Amino acid sequence: MDSNRVRLALVRESTLGTTPGSPRMRPVRFTGEGLNYQPVFFTPAEIRSDRMNTDPAKVNETIGGSLNFELSYPVDGTALSEIYQSALFNLWSNAPQRDNDGTAASAITSVTTGTNIIAVTTGTAFAIGHLIRTTGFGQSANNGINRVTTGGTTSITCSGGGFATEASPAAAARVKVVGFAGVSGDITATATGLGATTLNFTTLGLSVGQWIKIGGTAAADKFATAALNGWARITAIAATALTLDNLPSGWTTDTGSGKTIKVWFGDTIKNGTTFVPQSVEKAFLDLAAPVYMIHRGQVVDSLNHRIETGAAITGDVSFVGMNAAQGTSAFGTTYDSPTTAAVLTGNVSVGQISEAGSAIASPNWARSLSFSVSNNVRRIDAVGNVGAVTLGVGEIGVRGTIATYFGSNALLTKLLAGTVSNLSARAAANSQAIVWQFPRVTFNAGTPNAGGKNQDVMLALDWEASFDSTTNAEIQIDRLEYFET
Repeated sequence: MDSNRVRLALVRESTLGTTPGSPRMRPVRFTGEGLNYQPVFFTPAEIRSDRMNTDPAKVNETIGGSLNFELSYPVDGTALSEIYQSALFNLWSNAPQRDNDGTAASAITSVTTGTNIIAVTTGTAFAIGHLIRTTGFGQSANNGINRVTTGGTTSITCSGGGFATEASPAAAARVKVVGFAGVSGDITATATGLGATTLNFTTLGLSVGQWIKIGGTAAADKFATAALNGWARITAIAATALTLDNLPSGWTTDTGSGKTIKVWFGDTIKNGTTFVPQSVEKAFLDLAAPVYMIHRGQVVDSLNHRIETGAAITGDVSFVGMNAAQGTSAFGTTYDSPTTAAVLTGNVSVGQISEAGSAIASPNWARSLSFSVSNNVRRIDAVGNVGAVTLGVGEIGVRGTIATYFGSNALLTKLLAGTVSNLSARAAANSQAIVWQFPRVTFNAGTPNAGGKNQDVMLALDWEASFDSTTNAEIQIDRLEYFET
């Protein structure tokens, strides 16, 4: 049996411990796994005069284990996206979208030329000023980035567009809000963030704590002041003012005269209290008669990530599960194809690691950042039941380590003083990005050491996240399906 012929796939459960009927399985991209489905035995305590033992007896079964992966963009609905939901005990808050998802004209029902109207099934509303990205349409003219001029829940009218009539949009057609834009000269840079006169920021579905990327590729779509075209975080939302922190270095005011400023945002998830269980199937496809194992009621007990120079960004999760089964027939009905998003790396992909709202840079450059999310999940067993009857969950713990070159005592001073800070990291590839933020952290251990001669002195600081009243979270993740540089 060749390990290269092992397939992992999962599906979200609506009932803890029960695989949905006719499940659509999402393949897992992984580098190794240690998923367990095995019995627990005990040796009877009976005393025999011949000094021998009676047969071991089965007590119960254990279900759980681990899997390792290299990080890629967590496409909505894929295995990695589901893993984040299970780990954070919450669902993604998605920007408005419609997706035919394999069936033509199912969610996106028509495109009309001239009027530039896209008809969709009812759902989260699209708003004036939204930037939508359309992909997968049969008519190439219908794929691109356009600004919404008339929104709604069942139709979208766009400016510019130049759409071609498509009576039955293709099975791969997708419409996704990826940002917003103002009319010419409307969006301005203020001392505290962004301002607008015509555009209403409160209608766009933005949230406090969310990250945005300011500026498009074209000169007409970004501020003339280069320092303003970068990443920032929302701290307050009013109709005509978007208050920001973590502002780019050199931030200043700019009227945006003659510019149709584009601003990019995506989906968010933060830690919550809701179980998001998975059924995880492990298939040994290299056997003459393939063997399939289904691990049900799998909830992420711990999630770990490591970002370091000269390596891929890696992750691993540990599951606690309820029950399992195995056989020679697949448990899934259909299986998606794996995503092809690029693996993210510490040097090329990471745009910035920040502390207290500013990039960690000279002379204390960051060499690595690791973090873990622990959920304290426990099995609850009962007499007469094989496996667990349910799962319990304790407090969330978010902890990590950041290693920097010891170029000044700035971070060491914060450790010794117990100064509360915050951390964030951003990675991007192929116009997609993921941002992790820990809005309230305390450094609690670390010291600079000279390990030997001819070495750099490093400062590795352990940290722990705690409740942040602004975001109501210990960890928040943003994913941007598309942005322009």
